[in-house]
This record gives sequence, C-alpha cells and structure tokens, in this order.
Amino acid sequence: MTTEKKSIGAEVVELLKNNVKSYMMYIALVVIMLVFQIWSGGKFFRASNITNLFNQAAYVGVLAIGMTLILILKHIDLSVGYVAGFTGALAAILMQRYGVNEWAAIGIVLLVGLIIGLYQGTVITRLGVPAFVMTLAGMFIFRGLLSLTLAESGTVVVSQKGFLALCNGFIPDIPNNFGIHLATMIVGIVAVVIVILTQIKNRKNKQKYQFDVVSTPIFVVGMILISTVILVVCWVLATYKGIPWSAVIVGVILAIYTYMLNKTKLGRYIYGIGGNDQAAELSGVNVKQVTLFAFCSMSVLAAVSGILYTSRLSSATPTAGNAFEMDAIASSYIGGTAVSGGVGKVTNAIIGTFVIMALTNGMNLMMVDISYQYIVKGIIFIIAVAFDVRTRNK
Repeated sequence: MTTEKKSIGAEVVELLKNNVKSYMMYIALVVIMLVFQIWSGGKFFRASNITNLFNQAAYVGVLAIGMTLILILKHIDLSVGYVAGFTGALAAILMQRYGVNEWAAIGIVLLVGLIIGLYQGTVITRLGVPAFVMTLAGMFIFRGLLSLTLAESGTVVVSQKGFLALCNGFIPDIPNNFGIHLATMIVGIVAVVIVILTQIKNRKNKQKYQFDVVSTPIFVVGMILISTVILVVCWVLATYKGIPWSAVIVGVILAIYTYMLNKTKLGRYIYGIGGNDQAAELSGVNVKQVTLFAFCSMSVLAAVSGILYTSRLSSATPTAGNAFEMDAIASSYIGGTAVSGGVGKVTNAIIGTFVIMALTNGMNLMMVDISYQYIVKGIIFIIAVAFDVRTRNK
C-alpha cells in the first residue's frame, strides 16, 4: 500500500509516469478544447455548441462502446457504419411510409440489428470466415441495402416528435425562478455524489486487499477535479436547454457495458479471450458464444446509432453511415484499447469519441475544409496507436 511518507509532488510525478497512457487522452481532450476555444474566439464553450457536441458524439459513442468489445477480442467490424445507415433508414421508412408507431419502429429496428449480428457472428464463429473479410463484405451489402431502401424516395424526412426528441430533445425541467435548467443541476449534483461514493468504495476495497492506492490528499484533489468538471459541464448545459436525451441514452448504455465488463463473468471472459483465446478455451470458456455475443451486441448498438443519427438529422439519407466505423475504431484506440487485444475500457472509448468529435466540431467552427479534417483525424489516429504501442512495449 502506498505510504504517506512520500512527498505529494513526488507521488504526482510517479502517478503521471505510471499512468501516462490513461491520462494522455484526457490531456489531449482538454488541449483540443482549449485550442479551439481560443481559435474560435470563445465560440467552442458556448452552451449551444457543447450541446451540439454531445449530440454529434452520441451516435459515434454508441458505436465505440460496441467496437471496444470487438477490438478487445482481437476482431474488427467494418460493417457498422452502413448497418447504422441502413437501420436508420429502415426506421424512417417504417414510420413515414407504413405509418408504424415510432416506438414500435425502434423495436423492429433493434431486432433487425440483432439478426444482422447473429448472421455475421455465426458466419465468423461457425464457418471460420475472418471477421475482417466478413464485415468488409457486410459493409458492401448494407451499403447496397441502404441505397435500395432509399432508391424510390431518396431522403426520407421524419416528423414523429418522440423519435426526433431522441437526439434533439432535452430532459424535462422543474419549474423554477432561477433562470436555469434546474433538473440538469440536480442531475449533476447526484452524479457527483455517486462518483464520490463509488470511488471511496473502490478505494476501501483496494485497501482491504492491500492493493496500492494514492495518498489521501491526491485522492481528495482528484475527487474535487472530477466533481468540478461534472458541475461545470452541467452548469453550461443548464444555462441553455439542459441535458440532451442523447447524452442520457449514451450514459445508460455506458453504465450497462461498464458493469458487464467489470462485474460479470462475461466481462472476464471477454478480457480473457482477448488476452489469450487458446488459454481461455482450455479453461472452459466458450469462445465462440462470447464472440457471437460481441457481434450481436455490436450490431444492436449500430442500430441504436442509426436511430440517433436519423433523429439528429430529422431524416434518413443515402450517405448515412459513411465512415462511421472509422470514427468508432479511432475512438476505441484513442481511448486506450490495445492493438493486440485483451485491454480496453468502454469509458475510455467515450473519451476517445469526444477527442474525435471535438476535433470535428472545432474544425467545423473554424470552417476548415472536410479534406483537411480527414487528414488531421488520420494523423491523430497514427499518433494514438503509435503511443499505445510504445508505452505498452515499455
């Protein structure tokens, strides 16, 4: 256990040195945001733009969560972009052309996503087709299905208010005379309390089993910093329209997958297979079933992503899904998922998503040409993966 005799300065330096890989993405995110805040003349941190950033990041973040599981298992899914585009278009057509209730349409689309995952996962696990080849074929197939689906009408405009609220609406407020979105501030305070209690519990558990923990002053400062960030973000959102429903949806999915990976046998199996699939199989783990689950999960989340994207645009378009998979993969790797598999966190994948989308959002504010945006994203991706490889080798 870490002793209190070590100076706080020395402990901070050692902490940063030992966890540079984990902290680097947070540092990168802060730097990117501050740079664009300065370059845009203060436009980046406006409440309306932060809300827009949350809505932009939502559909990529959902994909990044699912992609993290796939990458941990040392596979890849290149089809998710056009699966999202196709399922989003399917939802729009069900509602607009056939008059299906929006919630029924969402249920149907999620079921379609599950069927797609079963189809691709079964071919990969039972027939032995490499995931890269299978999902590359899936990219072509679902791109074709997206084009066929919208061939007659082109862009399909969605008018259902409940559906549109998923990525354009906000949580309801509590009537007040403060001139802010009070419910958002209450959510922020509750979130701070939950984070603090959770971290205290985790710290006590580590101390109980004699694992190393940071000193009390460092722990307290860390909690203050995290709490401040949460409250500041909630305050910015509260001065506008509040927390977007898209953030709530991503938050719920993130909480479910975080619990699954950290607290269940399935999560341990996923990490075990990613670390050494042969050893996991010899230990009695059903590698094929776990892999099938990951691909089913990925396709269902792709359907959720398609729903959020269609909701955000208020329409389904033939270009929906283009390069979504690239943003999802980049987000996972920037978030610290190991190129060699076996290591990764869905929470970090969300931070990676914000890095990618903050770049996109900031460059859009600066009116940077889309061609240069792709170049910048590619450079950031190379740096992130190279950094991962170098730190892991050390």
